Amino acid sequence: MTAAERISQIATQLNPLASPVDKITRKHPDDVVITLAIRTPLTKAGRGAMKDTLLDGLVFKILEQVVQRCNIDPKLVDDICLGNVRDGKAAYYCRAAALAAGFPSTTAASSSSRFCSSGLTATQHIATEIATGIIDIGVAVGAELLSTPIARLDRDFVEEVMANQEAADCMIPMGGTSEITAKHFNISREQQDKYAVKSYRRAENAQRCGWFKDEIAPITVKKDGKETLIEQDEIRYGTTYEKIAKLPGSFKEYGDRSTAGNSSQVTDGAAALLLMKRSKALELRLPILGKYVGTALAGLPPRIMGIGPSLAIPKLLTRYGLDINKDIDVIEINEAFASMAVYCRDKLELNWDKMNPRGGAIALGHPFGMTGIRQIVTGLSECRRTRQKILLTSMCLGTGMGMAGLFVNEQL
Repeated sequence: MTAAERISQIATQLNPLASPVDKITRKHPDDVVITLAIRTPLTKAGRGAMKDTLLDGLVFKILEQVVQRCNIDPKLVDDICLGNVRDGKAAYYCRAAALAAGFPSTTAASSSSRFCSSGLTATQHIATEIATGIIDIGVAVGAELLSTPIARLDRDFVEEVMANQEAADCMIPMGGTSEITAKHFNISREQQDKYAVKSYRRAENAQRCGWFKDEIAPITVKKDGKETLIEQDEIRYGTTYEKIAKLPGSFKEYGDRSTAGNSSQVTDGAAALLLMKRSKALELRLPILGKYVGTALAGLPPRIMGIGPSLAIPKLLTRYGLDINKDIDVIEINEAFASMAVYCRDKLELNWDKMNPRGGAIALGHPFGMTGIRQIVTGLSECRRTRQKILLTSMCLGTGMGMAGLFVNEQL
């Protein structure tokens, strides 16, 4: 920190009239900062470039990229946390992949699973370890291979659990909750399809303009037995309202408003962050991409789980005294389904230009464990491109929860 920055920081601390934005953007040696933010391309599950890749292989690939790009000795990394939803063996894979990628046996590893916020939860875990002095440097990873068939639930809950209606509602498939949400809040099929088209067009534009390039770490994988280099997302071009309006409902037991065209694409991918205190980053002369500010969680009825961001976001912003439209520059809300995206946009009265400016999960895909970190990587890249400061990320979580994260871009 320069002398001028230190003087500015002290002045902000002493100024009782400092704005909420001033308070979260001021620099302090103990800030938890991000010095590397990367992701793999997003590829279509079951037929895309990563259809034959296994989880340990994918985690190895992203951690290998971290080792190559982090500009520090891997032995300085104290802990790695992998966010993953569907594989109960994720902790094994994370530890083994880390060792194979070049991290020493002294680097610990774990996994976290909180449904679609698993990547953000892994980030929170590493950031908390750093903030409390448990570790100095850590890596948060999010990875999911939806190409790999794994049952969501292989049985009903036991009788005592199923006797509680809200507990039983945790059995409802995510697509079913989307239909319930659309009906409950009167979100039409037309609204959802029009929202989806906007997501596709934004993602197509972002890719054509090259905006994703500084997010993506190209990797090689085996597809049909052949080594394949993947460098870009597998985005569907040319989507129109007329095309997706013809698609049948995907969850007909519950309704016909959620379709393959207005629900998140089924996709494979991984992302990673390198985190440490600002003082450590300055000591190691590493570029500081952004600052981790905090996260918030909210619970709600499982049958309308999709509206979780509309509860988690106000909870987080209230903590820091921020206004979502006045103070937040870029907003990444996971588009699990257009139903919940439309609801959250309208309920929070968001400026749609700020929300998912490069498209969201409907167009890009939603590898569950990856999403929480992918949003941070994409959001920081967009802040850098547009020279904006404050990034907000959020997602709904299966079984009725929402999570949100707040970050400051420092690449101005």
